[in-house]
Amino acid sequence: MYRQRVVKMFHHAYDGYIEYAYPYDELRPLTCDGHDTWGSFSLTLIDALDTLAVMGNYTEFRRVAQLLVDKADFDIDINASVFETNIRVVGGLLSAHLLSKRAGLQLEPGWPCSGPLLRLAEDVARRLLPAFNTSTGMPYGTINLRHGVPLGETPITCTAGVSTFIIEFGSLSKLTGDPTFEQAAMKAMNALWNARSTLGLVGNHIDVSTGQWTALDSGIGAGVDSYFEYLVKGSIMLQKPELINMFYEYEKVIEKYIKQEDWYVWAHMGKGQVTLPVFQSLDAYWPGIQCLIGQIDKGMKTLHNYHQVWQQFGFTPEFYHIPKGEVVQNREGYPLRPELIESTMYLYQATKDPYLLQVGVDILEAIDHSSKTKCGYATVKNVIDHQLDNRMESFFLAETTKYLYLLFDHDNFIHNTGNHGDIINTSSGECVIDAGGYVFNTEAHPIDMAALYCCSAKKHEDELFMEDLGANLNLLSLLGLVDDEPDLFRKSMPDHVSEMGSGGNTSAFNISTSGRGDTEEHISDKEQGTCSGKEKATAVKQKHDSATGIDQGAAMPKSEDYHSGAVHSDLDTHDDKPKLQDHEHKDLRAGVNTHKITSDIQFRAVRNTLEPQKVSDRERTVERVPENKSNKEIKEDSTRTYITESQTDIDGKGQHVISAGKVDISSTEKKTESQDTCTLQKIEEINNQGDGSKTQSTTKETTSKNSDLETKLILKTTGSKDGEIKFQADLENLNAKLKDTVNNLLKTLRGSENAKSFSSDDRSPEHAINSNDPSVFTCPAQPFHAKMSVLGEFFSEDN
Repeated sequence: MYRQRVVKMFHHAYDGYIEYAYPYDELRPLTCDGHDTWGSFSLTLIDALDTLAVMGNYTEFRRVAQLLVDKADFDIDINASVFETNIRVVGGLLSAHLLSKRAGLQLEPGWPCSGPLLRLAEDVARRLLPAFNTSTGMPYGTINLRHGVPLGETPITCTAGVSTFIIEFGSLSKLTGDPTFEQAAMKAMNALWNARSTLGLVGNHIDVSTGQWTALDSGIGAGVDSYFEYLVKGSIMLQKPELINMFYEYEKVIEKYIKQEDWYVWAHMGKGQVTLPVFQSLDAYWPGIQCLIGQIDKGMKTLHNYHQVWQQFGFTPEFYHIPKGEVVQNREGYPLRPELIESTMYLYQATKDPYLLQVGVDILEAIDHSSKTKCGYATVKNVIDHQLDNRMESFFLAETTKYLYLLFDHDNFIHNTGNHGDIINTSSGECVIDAGGYVFNTEAHPIDMAALYCCSAKKHEDELFMEDLGANLNLLSLLGLVDDEPDLFRKSMPDHVSEMGSGGNTSAFNISTSGRGDTEEHISDKEQGTCSGKEKATAVKQKHDSATGIDQGAAMPKSEDYHSGAVHSDLDTHDDKPKLQDHEHKDLRAGVNTHKITSDIQFRAVRNTLEPQKVSDRERTVERVPENKSNKEIKEDSTRTYITESQTDIDGKGQHVISAGKVDISSTEKKTESQDTCTLQKIEEINNQGDGSKTQSTTKETTSKNSDLETKLILKTTGSKDGEIKFQADLENLNAKLKDTVNNLLKTLRGSENAKSFSSDDRSPEHAINSNDPSVFTCPAQPFHAKMSVLGEFFSEDN
């Protein structure tokens, strides 16, 4: 019911604009005519275009898109806001371009990397670029679309006006292949970062020619807001950890100086004292950002405060004095802003809390009751008496109605969590698009990150790598896991395992690495062994070899330490890599050659790292600690070296380290007491029938997770009865090669049909999309997996 009411609200305002205001920028809803506001290029038509697609009105979308392609001309002698033109026009055209296939628009062969709407967006963005030609790289606030920066233009620009470009310009660079746009946006953001005060805060306005602050009030609201928003969303969309790191640094000082209980006020950027104890209507975007980074409870508390202000007046005023509980004089208006409903939509997708639906109902009812006019919806001039003003901003159709609709339309395609997508053939090869993971710019224009990757140079590099890999891959040879028996390399894994069967019980020793940073191990035998920190540490003897270079005595941290709630650490380590599915592991194993099984248990110590570390290739013989051997006897035995399970460590960079050396068993036991899991859960000896001197074969399966991917390598092991184990550590090139090789091995999901649509139920293995992929952003489960999603039926024109 409420979804249909939002559709009715949208079309009442949209139809009023088309009938009374087009081709002007905006509708004047009290007099039912139009006027130009931000540039004289039919702003509302561009801003509302993707909302038509989100609501399912594809017929009108196609009509308006064609109208823009035929008539839009931005070569006009007019001064325009760099900030507003970027977020509304460039953002709106980019989003419409990426939604063209869904809306049934006729596509060029090179889409999504080319198309008329994309060319329009690029044309506008290039007209904005001269504004960035400053000594600091921070842009001027105004540009003449034909002549560049106006003569005598002020260098004073608000913080948001400097930093709100990375979503739009980053998208353009990925889609067009021209890095100029993204470079300009990043240079401006870095310049602003370097201009922070000694407290780590930023002010409200800055001189872009000198980098000096001219307004020293620091907060999260007007003039600053979208800077923080784009740090988070830019890090998500472009996988730039430096941006989220910046945000977390800001968050620390915001919590210290700006936050007062669950409100956010304004403080002096250099001294930290509160200067303005007010809530601004624009602050209401903040709970949505908190949702995106997983801070659901904080976001809910803040949104409760903002909703109380709405209930007090029927709307949120531009400025609300928190201590006095009243509207600030001359700041009584409400121009139909979207920020409160935006955060409500995010948090509802995260929590499904029915309270949030009630917030949406309150907003819908208030706007419909007090703001509706004959031809549209009017700005509320005063929230106290609900007097109206003769203006309807374009963002009412671009943002407010869109977020309201998405709150009540639970099955909208925007909410896709990766259970459905389209495989298309393009000039860049096969691509998966429309699988969720949309990132909204600050004007609520959704950007499909998968389409950006489809056109990016990164994808081209990945494909070239894959082609070369397919032609030359000998995985064990590449990773240095080659034995001296060349005939074994011509045998498939199943054949070789069969041969092992004649010598004893066998199975595969699997090392699996995955992108969550924690370590988890499993024993594949029928009887799975588990061990706690209180069990006696298993120790093994090792021959002295000082040249190995392997770290000594490091303790295994708790596995949950690597799966903490610190969202920024997650982003810092993971890449946009799909995890290998089970069938992909099998395909990989089928082509992997094997190496000779020796009379002792042999395996390569695999160490998953972000950076290679050289370790000499030496054999190490180690021995378990006999159960009847005392600690004193162990310490006094200088001829033997012992290793305990607690000495397998993961260092600060997520690297697996097998540490060896003389061990004080008593201290080792203390270390193991703090562990929740063991590195090696159990080593089971299977004695052959007959002569006890015969060697035995053992098989174990271990799953180990690193920061980027999940793949399995098969390593064979055999053991002798006395329990000696021989470690061959060959890590010199393994670290980088393992990451670079397997990380990209199945990165591009390939399909057999052009533009084939698939779902979680009918997709074939090679078309499978991992819903945990970092490219699919889901607020509740994966905070960095962009805007909420759950696939379902769309609202169509017939509804």
